[in-house]
Amino acid sequence: MPRVWEVPVHDSTRVRDARVAAEHAAARARLDEARTAAAALVATELATNLLKHAGGGQVLIDVVAPPVLVDGRDGAPMVQIAAVDHGPGIPDVAAALGDGFSTAGSLGAGLGTCARLADDFDLHSAPGAGTVALARIGAPRDRTGPSDPVAGVRAGGVNVPLGGAEYSGDAWAWVRGADRATLMLADGLGHGPEAARASSAAVEALRGAAALRPSEALKRLDAALSGTRGAAVALVQVDPGAGRLWFAGIGNIGARLCAGGVWRPLLSQPGIVGAHRPTTVRDEEHAWAGDRMLILHSDGLPSRWTPSPGTCAPEADPAVTAAVTVRDASSRARPVRDDTAVAVLAPTPPDRR
Repeated sequence: MPRVWEVPVHDSTRVRDARVAAEHAAARARLDEARTAAAALVATELATNLLKHAGGGQVLIDVVAPPVLVDGRDGAPMVQIAAVDHGPGIPDVAAALGDGFSTAGSLGAGLGTCARLADDFDLHSAPGAGTVALARIGAPRDRTGPSDPVAGVRAGGVNVPLGGAEYSGDAWAWVRGADRATLMLADGLGHGPEAARASSAAVEALRGAAALRPSEALKRLDAALSGTRGAAVALVQVDPGAGRLWFAGIGNIGARLCAGGVWRPLLSQPGIVGAHRPTTVRDEEHAWAGDRMLILHSDGLPSRWTPSPGTCAPEADPAVTAAVTVRDASSRARPVRDDTAVAVLAPTPPDRR
């Protein structure tokens, strides 16, 4: 089962905890000594900033798939470190990313170092609402090669286990099959280790179903989860070259598709994958283009949650959008109420393909 580290940072002792968690994650991702040290330093810097400049927050550390799936390359897992707070925000993000920048009322110190060390780094800040800083560190990657249509789409997500537990009952993953990519979010029934086993089984089964449409993949997953307590699962598949998207889901995974700045819900069917799969599951088909964006989320978010218009920002890192979604659906006084995972699918900006 995949390990998830959620480190609340409200005193100096937790800065060390964030560093140690990053080192453990790097070991799971099989990073070498230099990249492990980079992950540890990034976690230390982001946790220190939370404590000194935002009044505290949380560091979320996970081992994730790369944001872009390139055929035959870039398949190695990466350590993802997200610092999330409800603090004062950063008035000038560009200045904050410069070396030596710091203010008493906002994040700043060390962000330039984090951006240089990480393979991917992005930042979102809203004055009065808080900041999300996110870094991914992996093995050295070959960024050269022929044009790849699936490189035109990217995905990312965050996973927050209930009450700081070691394992989350939610899981997200994505795979590619030929010229298509499929994103999945699974919510194991309940929470704790048994729920995590169910969602982990869905991730493993997805790897063998990359070439299938979502409705057919759900049948494969249903068989794979038959020995578990079951899970709610949603799958979205996109063919960037053809400009098409297909969606199918069973259970209470929320799905929202944004087109031209307008959000619309995608509907799953009632049931539980591995226990009570509907007899017929159909794929819902939509157009996919450069202004599209899709969010999947588990029921850890409030049942009536809907994205704000500003959330539809395809140019943002998908994992940052996911972390902002979790942050804005909770607060210091009202944390998430269950295992909570959010996964986002978005176009890849041309300069990052």
